[in-house]
Amino acid sequence: MSNLPDTATPAGESLISAMQQRRSAQAFNFFSCVAILIPVLIPIWIAASIVVYATVAHHPNQQVRDFLTPAGYRFYGLVGALVVTLNFSSMMAAWVGGGLNLALIIWASGFLIVFPLGVRDIMRAQKFPWQDIKA
Repeated sequence: MSNLPDTATPAGESLISAMQQRRSAQAFNFFSCVAILIPVLIPIWIAASIVVYATVAHHPNQQVRDFLTPAGYRFYGLVGALVVTLNFSSMMAAWVGGGLNLALIIWASGFLIVFPLGVRDIMRAQKFPWQDIKA
């Protein structure tokens, strides 16, 4: 006999705990912030974020999806801007004094767009009054 609580309801529906919902709401923001802090992870997170976004976008709780949407706009908007910027990086590097300066400007811009608002949303999800729901 297991000491774990039974999460199956009599009709075969499962129970999604408040903690699971909170973590789902925080996941995209958290990993986007980590990828921005460690730029080498951005290509990996671009690929993984598609799976996370698709999974959370179909969550049965609308509140979880509401935390995902602005995070997706921020991160994917930044990635789109990076594609454009990097296509013209040879010309832009001359404008800002070299490739290293351009890389630092790109990283700082990405950090300012994603990190503060991501941390804000992580804290908002932490404080949100989540309740268990039946899926």
